[in-house]
Amino acid sequence: MSDTPYEQFLAGQRHDDILVFLHEQSVGEPEALAGVAEDVGPGVALVLPGDRGSDVLGEVVGIDPMDFAGVAMDTDGDIRRDCTGGTCPEGTGDAHRVKFVFAFTEAQNEEVGGIYAEGDVLHAYAACECGQTYSDKWVIGEE
Repeated sequence: MSDTPYEQFLAGQRHDDILVFLHEQSVGEPEALAGVAEDVGPGVALVLPGDRGSDVLGEVVGIDPMDFAGVAMDTDGDIRRDCTGGTCPEGTGDAHRVKFVFAFTEAQNEEVGGIYAEGDVLHAYAACECGQTYSDKWVIGEE
């Protein structure tokens, strides 16, 4: 089993939790998150129980997570497998840096078929500095 909640989440061991990644330049006072967020390079990651995590995301970014996911789902993008960034479909550079990522996992489900039959699936939704939102999903452990 992986060490941190973040590593456990990425490994598909925390299906009841959500992950919220916040880029360091999107957090006004990162030290306020000490003890609840994990430093993951370009920002911080919070792994929280599903309902609580959705509330926190709503409070932090000012948007209902399911509304955000519904909009982001309309645009396919490329989100890093560690959920700390991505490639905006609108361009590259600082104007297209990921502000935050919202993610959850689903256990393998052969009845549903498709990638869900192949293994646990991670769903990720990103918001870019330029205002674009996009989504990605993958079977955990596959590139």
